Amino acid sequence: MSSRNQVALVTGANKGIGFAITRDLCQKFSGDVVLTARNQARGQAAVQQLQAEGLSPRFHQLDIDDPQSIRALRDFLLEEYGGLDVLVNNAGISTKGTDLTHFYIQAEAAMKTNFFGTQAVCMALLPLIKPQGRVVNMSSMVSLRALKNCSPELQQKFRSETITEEELVGLMNKFVEDTKKGVHEKEGWPDSAYAVTKIGVTVLSRIHARKLSEQRRGDKILLNACCPGWVRTDMAGPTATKSPEEGAETPVYLALLPPDAEGPHGQFVQEKKVEPW
Repeated sequence: MSSRNQVALVTGANKGIGFAITRDLCQKFSGDVVLTARNQARGQAAVQQLQAEGLSPRFHQLDIDDPQSIRALRDFLLEEYGGLDVLVNNAGISTKGTDLTHFYIQAEAAMKTNFFGTQAVCMALLPLIKPQGRVVNMSSMVSLRALKNCSPELQQKFRSETITEEELVGLMNKFVEDTKKGVHEKEGWPDSAYAVTKIGVTVLSRIHARKLSEQRRGDKILLNACCPGWVRTDMAGPTATKSPEEGAETPVYLALLPPDAEGPHGQFVQEKKVEPW
Protein backbone atom coordinates (compact mmCIF):
# COMPACT_ATOMS: atom_id res chain seq x y z
CA MET A 1 0.00 0.00 0.00
CA SER A 2 1.37 3.40 -0.96
CA SER A 3 2.16 5.77 1.92
CA ARG A 4 0.21 8.47 0.05
CA ASN A 5 -2.92 6.51 -0.59
CA GLN A 6 -4.72 8.92 -2.90
CA VAL A 7 -4.25 8.20 -6.59
CA ALA A 8 -5.27 9.77 -9.91
CA LEU A 9 -4.91 7.97 -13.23
CA VAL A 10 -4.91 9.28 -16.81
CA THR A 11 -5.30 6.98 -19.82
CA GLY A 12 -3.54 7.68 -23.12
CA ALA A 13 -1.21 10.09 -21.35
CA ASN A 14 2.16 9.90 -23.09
CA LYS A 15 1.45 12.91 -25.36
CA GLY A 16 -1.03 15.64 -26.24
CA ILE A 17 -3.92 16.49 -23.92
CA GLY A 18 -3.39 13.38 -21.75
CA PHE A 19 0.22 14.41 -21.08
CA ALA A 20 -0.83 17.98 -20.23
CA ILE A 21 -3.55 16.68 -17.86
CA THR A 22 -0.99 14.43 -16.13
CA ARG A 23 1.44 17.32 -15.69
CA ASP A 24 -1.32 19.52 -14.25
CA LEU A 25 -2.47 16.80 -11.84
CA CYS A 26 1.13 16.19 -10.72
CA GLN A 27 1.23 19.87 -9.71
CA LYS A 28 -2.25 20.15 -8.14
CA PHE A 29 -3.39 16.71 -6.90
CA SER A 30 -2.39 15.74 -3.37
CA GLY A 31 -1.65 12.07 -4.08
CA ASP A 32 0.12 9.93 -6.66
CA VAL A 33 -0.55 10.39 -10.37
CA VAL A 34 -0.31 7.39 -12.70
CA LEU A 35 0.48 8.07 -16.36
CA THR A 36 -0.66 5.23 -18.59
CA ALA A 37 0.17 4.56 -22.23
CA ARG A 38 -0.29 1.69 -24.65
CA ASN A 39 3.40 1.74 -25.61
CA GLN A 40 5.68 1.08 -22.64
CA ALA A 41 8.74 2.89 -24.05
CA ARG A 42 6.76 6.03 -24.98
CA GLY A 43 5.01 6.03 -21.62
CA GLN A 44 8.28 5.75 -19.71
CA ALA A 45 9.83 8.50 -21.87
CA ALA A 46 6.87 10.76 -20.95
CA VAL A 47 7.39 10.00 -17.25
CA GLN A 48 11.11 10.87 -17.59
CA GLN A 49 10.18 14.16 -19.27
CA LEU A 50 7.94 15.08 -16.31
CA GLN A 51 10.60 13.94 -13.83
CA ALA A 52 13.03 16.31 -15.56
CA GLU A 53 10.53 19.09 -14.70
CA GLY A 54 10.69 18.09 -11.02
CA LEU A 55 7.42 16.12 -11.03
CA SER A 56 7.00 12.49 -9.98
CA PRO A 57 4.29 10.56 -11.86
CA ARG A 58 4.22 6.78 -11.82
CA PHE A 59 3.89 4.71 -14.99
CA HIS A 60 1.66 1.76 -15.79
CA GLN A 61 1.10 0.22 -19.19
CA LEU A 62 -2.50 0.27 -20.45
CA ASP A 63 -3.96 -0.65 -23.81
CA ILE A 64 -7.70 0.03 -23.53
CA ASP A 65 -8.34 -2.43 -26.39
CA ASP A 66 -6.77 -5.27 -24.37
CA PRO A 67 -8.86 -6.80 -21.53
CA GLN A 68 -5.76 -8.40 -19.98
CA SER A 69 -3.99 -5.03 -19.86
CA ILE A 70 -7.04 -3.45 -18.16
CA ARG A 71 -7.16 -6.28 -15.59
CA ALA A 72 -3.45 -5.87 -14.80
CA LEU A 73 -4.01 -2.15 -14.16
CA ARG A 74 -7.03 -2.84 -11.95
CA ASP A 75 -5.02 -5.35 -9.89
CA PHE A 76 -2.14 -2.85 -9.53
CA LEU A 77 -4.51 -0.12 -8.26
CA LEU A 78 -6.17 -2.46 -5.77
CA GLU A 79 -2.86 -3.77 -4.46
CA GLU A 80 -1.07 -0.40 -4.25
CA TYR A 81 -3.92 1.93 -3.28
CA GLY A 82 -6.99 -0.15 -2.43
CA GLY A 83 -8.94 1.77 -5.08
CA LEU A 84 -8.86 4.91 -7.21
CA ASP A 85 -9.68 8.56 -6.47
CA VAL A 86 -9.55 10.19 -9.91
CA LEU A 87 -9.97 8.55 -13.32
CA VAL A 88 -9.50 10.53 -16.53
CA ASN A 89 -10.49 8.46 -19.58
CA ASN A 90 -8.51 10.28 -22.25
CA ALA A 91 -7.28 7.44 -24.49
CA GLY A 92 -8.80 7.39 -27.97
CA ILE A 93 -8.02 7.46 -31.67
CA SER A 94 -8.95 9.78 -34.50
CA THR A 95 -10.09 8.46 -37.85
CA LYS A 96 -7.61 10.55 -39.82
CA GLY A 97 -5.66 8.64 -42.39
CA THR A 98 -8.04 5.68 -42.49
CA ASP A 99 -9.14 4.64 -45.97
CA LEU A 100 -12.25 6.75 -46.51
CA THR A 101 -13.44 4.57 -49.37
CA HIS A 102 -14.04 1.92 -46.73
CA PHE A 103 -15.93 4.01 -44.19
CA TYR A 104 -16.95 0.92 -42.22
CA ILE A 105 -13.29 0.06 -41.48
CA GLN A 106 -12.90 3.53 -39.98
CA ALA A 107 -16.16 3.15 -38.06
CA GLU A 108 -15.16 -0.25 -36.66
CA ALA A 109 -11.68 0.89 -35.53
CA ALA A 110 -12.90 4.12 -33.92
CA MET A 111 -15.81 2.39 -32.18
CA LYS A 112 -13.59 -0.41 -30.83
CA THR A 113 -11.22 2.00 -29.07
CA ASN A 114 -13.14 5.19 -28.36
CA PHE A 115 -16.39 3.64 -27.17
CA PHE A 116 -15.82 -0.01 -26.30
CA GLY A 117 -12.30 0.57 -24.91
CA THR A 118 -13.57 3.38 -22.68
CA GLN A 119 -16.53 1.24 -21.61
CA ALA A 120 -14.18 -1.65 -20.71
CA VAL A 121 -12.00 0.64 -18.56
CA CYS A 122 -15.11 1.98 -16.81
CA MET A 123 -16.41 -1.53 -16.19
CA ALA A 124 -13.13 -2.52 -14.52
CA LEU A 125 -12.28 0.68 -12.67
CA LEU A 126 -15.58 2.35 -11.66
CA PRO A 127 -16.10 -0.22 -8.86
CA LEU A 128 -12.70 0.93 -7.49
CA ILE A 129 -13.65 4.62 -7.28
CA LYS A 130 -13.49 5.75 -3.65
CA PRO A 131 -16.04 8.04 -1.96
CA GLN A 132 -15.76 11.63 -3.25
CA GLY A 133 -13.96 10.22 -6.31
CA ARG A 134 -14.00 11.99 -9.68
CA VAL A 135 -14.37 10.46 -13.16
CA VAL A 136 -13.83 12.46 -16.35
CA ASN A 137 -14.54 10.99 -19.78
CA MET A 138 -13.06 12.84 -22.74
CA SER A 139 -15.75 13.45 -25.30
CA SER A 140 -15.86 16.20 -27.90
CA MET A 141 -17.99 19.08 -29.08
CA VAL A 142 -18.43 17.08 -32.29
CA SER A 143 -20.66 14.71 -30.29
CA LEU A 144 -23.13 17.55 -29.72
CA ARG A 145 -23.00 18.64 -33.37
CA ALA A 146 -23.35 15.05 -34.57
CA LEU A 147 -26.30 14.48 -32.24
CA LYS A 148 -28.13 17.33 -33.99
CA ASN A 149 -27.41 15.64 -37.34
CA CYS A 150 -28.94 12.34 -36.23
CA SER A 151 -32.50 11.43 -37.18
CA PRO A 152 -35.16 12.63 -34.69
CA GLU A 153 -35.62 9.00 -33.61
CA LEU A 154 -31.92 8.56 -32.79
CA GLN A 155 -31.77 11.95 -31.07
CA GLN A 156 -34.66 10.91 -28.84
CA LYS A 157 -32.87 7.67 -27.89
CA PHE A 158 -29.53 9.38 -27.18
CA ARG A 159 -31.17 12.10 -25.09
CA SER A 160 -33.35 9.67 -23.13
CA GLU A 161 -32.97 9.82 -19.35
CA THR A 162 -33.77 6.11 -19.14
CA ILE A 163 -31.60 4.62 -21.92
CA THR A 164 -29.69 1.60 -20.58
CA GLU A 165 -26.06 0.67 -21.22
CA GLU A 166 -27.26 -2.40 -23.13
CA GLU A 167 -29.43 -0.23 -25.41
CA LEU A 168 -26.53 2.15 -26.01
CA VAL A 169 -24.20 -0.74 -26.90
CA GLY A 170 -26.86 -1.98 -29.31
CA LEU A 171 -26.98 1.42 -31.01
CA MET A 172 -23.18 1.68 -31.29
CA ASN A 173 -23.05 -1.81 -32.83
CA LYS A 174 -25.90 -0.90 -35.18
CA PHE A 175 -23.97 2.12 -36.45
CA VAL A 176 -21.00 -0.09 -37.38
CA GLU A 177 -23.31 -2.66 -39.02
CA ASP A 178 -25.12 0.09 -40.94
CA THR A 179 -21.79 1.43 -42.26
CA LYS A 180 -20.85 -2.09 -43.40
CA LYS A 181 -24.12 -2.32 -45.33
CA GLY A 182 -23.67 1.22 -46.66
CA VAL A 183 -27.01 2.33 -45.19
CA HIS A 184 -25.88 4.50 -42.26
CA GLU A 185 -27.13 7.75 -43.80
CA LYS A 186 -30.48 6.20 -44.70
CA GLU A 187 -30.72 4.94 -41.11
CA GLY A 188 -30.32 8.48 -39.77
CA TRP A 189 -26.64 8.49 -38.75
CA PRO A 190 -24.23 11.41 -39.28
CA ASP A 191 -21.25 10.96 -41.58
CA SER A 192 -18.46 10.98 -38.99
CA ALA A 193 -17.46 7.75 -37.27
CA TYR A 194 -15.38 9.65 -34.69
CA ALA A 195 -18.36 11.86 -33.81
CA VAL A 196 -20.67 8.87 -33.31
CA THR A 197 -18.14 7.23 -30.98
CA LYS A 198 -18.08 10.45 -28.93
CA ILE A 199 -21.90 10.51 -28.80
CA GLY A 200 -21.47 7.05 -27.30
CA VAL A 201 -18.94 8.30 -24.71
CA THR A 202 -21.20 11.22 -23.69
CA VAL A 203 -24.30 9.04 -23.34
CA LEU A 204 -22.29 6.35 -21.50
CA SER A 205 -21.21 9.05 -19.04
CA ARG A 206 -24.83 10.04 -18.45
CA ILE A 207 -25.78 6.39 -17.83
CA HIS A 208 -22.85 5.73 -15.46
CA ALA A 209 -23.55 8.93 -13.51
CA ARG A 210 -27.18 7.83 -13.11
CA LYS A 211 -26.08 4.40 -11.86
CA LEU A 212 -23.66 5.96 -9.37
CA SER A 213 -26.44 8.20 -8.02
CA GLU A 214 -28.71 5.17 -7.59
CA GLN A 215 -26.20 2.66 -6.23
CA ARG A 216 -23.70 4.83 -4.31
CA ARG A 217 -25.73 7.89 -3.43
CA GLY A 218 -23.85 8.73 -0.21
CA ASP A 219 -20.39 8.46 -1.80
CA LYS A 220 -20.56 11.86 -3.55
CA ILE A 221 -18.77 10.56 -6.65
CA LEU A 222 -18.99 12.98 -9.59
CA LEU A 223 -18.71 11.67 -13.15
CA ASN A 224 -18.85 13.86 -16.27
CA ALA A 225 -18.02 13.96 -19.96
CA CYS A 226 -16.16 16.97 -21.30
CA CYS A 227 -14.86 18.64 -24.42
CA PRO A 228 -11.28 19.92 -24.11
CA GLY A 229 -11.75 22.21 -27.11
CA TRP A 230 -9.91 22.20 -30.43
CA VAL A 231 -6.37 21.39 -29.35
CA ARG A 232 -3.07 21.28 -31.23
CA THR A 233 -2.27 17.57 -31.03
CA ASP A 234 -1.31 14.81 -33.46
CA MET A 235 -5.03 14.11 -33.67
CA ALA A 236 -6.32 17.63 -34.40
CA GLY A 237 -3.29 19.01 -36.23
CA PRO A 238 -1.18 22.17 -35.92
CA THR A 239 -3.87 24.71 -36.88
CA ALA A 240 -6.10 24.06 -33.84
CA THR A 241 -6.79 27.03 -31.58
CA LYS A 242 -5.72 25.70 -28.16
CA SER A 243 -2.46 24.44 -26.70
CA PRO A 244 -2.56 21.04 -24.93
CA GLU A 245 -2.20 22.96 -21.63
CA GLU A 246 -5.34 24.97 -22.44
CA GLY A 247 -7.10 21.76 -23.49
CA ALA A 248 -6.29 20.25 -20.08
CA GLU A 249 -8.07 23.01 -18.15
CA THR A 250 -11.65 21.68 -18.22
CA PRO A 251 -10.77 18.00 -17.58
CA VAL A 252 -8.49 18.96 -14.67
CA TYR A 253 -11.19 21.27 -13.26
CA LEU A 254 -13.62 18.30 -13.28
CA ALA A 255 -10.99 15.91 -11.87
CA LEU A 256 -10.33 18.23 -8.93
CA LEU A 257 -13.88 19.30 -8.04
CA PRO A 258 -13.82 19.94 -4.25
CA PRO A 259 -15.00 17.16 -1.88
CA ASP A 260 -18.19 19.02 -0.95
CA ALA A 261 -19.19 19.78 -4.57
CA GLU A 262 -22.75 18.70 -5.48
CA GLY A 263 -22.05 18.82 -9.21
CA PRO A 264 -21.72 18.90 -12.10
CA HIS A 265 -22.59 15.21 -12.36
CA GLY A 266 -23.67 13.31 -15.47
CA GLN A 267 -23.14 16.42 -17.57
CA PHE A 268 -21.36 17.42 -20.77
CA VAL A 269 -18.94 20.22 -19.84
CA GLN A 270 -17.03 22.62 -22.07
CA GLU A 271 -14.94 25.63 -20.94
CA LYS A 272 -15.91 24.62 -17.35
CA LYS A 273 -19.58 25.21 -18.20
CA VAL A 274 -22.38 22.66 -18.54
CA GLU A 275 -23.65 22.38 -22.14
CA PRO A 276 -27.24 21.21 -22.62
CA TRP A 277 -27.25 17.76 -24.24
